[in-house]
Amino acid sequence: MQIRPRTSGRKADARRFRFPTAILLTCAALGVAGGLLLAPANWLSTILFPVLPIVSVAMAGLWLLPSVIGLRLLRRPLVGMLVGLLAGLVIVPFSGYGFSSVLTNLWWAAFAELPFLFVIWRYWGTWMHYIGALIVSVVYPVMAWASFDLGAFGLWYQVVFFAVTLASCVGATALGILIADRLRRAGVGGRLPQSRR
Repeated sequence: MQIRPRTSGRKADARRFRFPTAILLTCAALGVAGGLLLAPANWLSTILFPVLPIVSVAMAGLWLLPSVIGLRLLRRPLVGMLVGLLAGLVIVPFSGYGFSSVLTNLWWAAFAELPFLFVIWRYWGTWMHYIGALIVSVVYPVMAWASFDLGAFGLWYQVVFFAVTLASCVGATALGILIADRLRRAGVGGRLPQSRR
């Protein structure tokens, strides 16, 4: 009796990393929409940064929004990064920061993508999106500690700063999930890939 090698799993994995035209067009639309949202948010955040840093950081979660929508809607590997990249490119002419805006968007998109990378994009549970939001809501204040001069403030202010960042990231993630689910009900996004159990 001849034993045939199992290749169906490999073929399924290869299919997950393909980007059909419909997927690319959807990512492009989400990237442009995300860029149009983030361009004014970027200016507003920059203006508020020196005078009302807490309000400025309250907008931080907006940078997660396009990638969360893309991942929730399409459930494909790396679409969060692709949407983040495209949104960053849209912002470049309007941001005043040039191509560093692309790097900023990719940085935020990486946290939206990260939980799914850990499971090799085989599981798409809703709570996975919130893991990315929780991680970035801790990492961002730590990395921006010097920029916001958090060491010059009391413990209560630092706690509020982390709490506001957390609320912003989790809130934007919830909004992204809601928007993606509404888009899917409207027929956007096509057929979802099957998750492995």
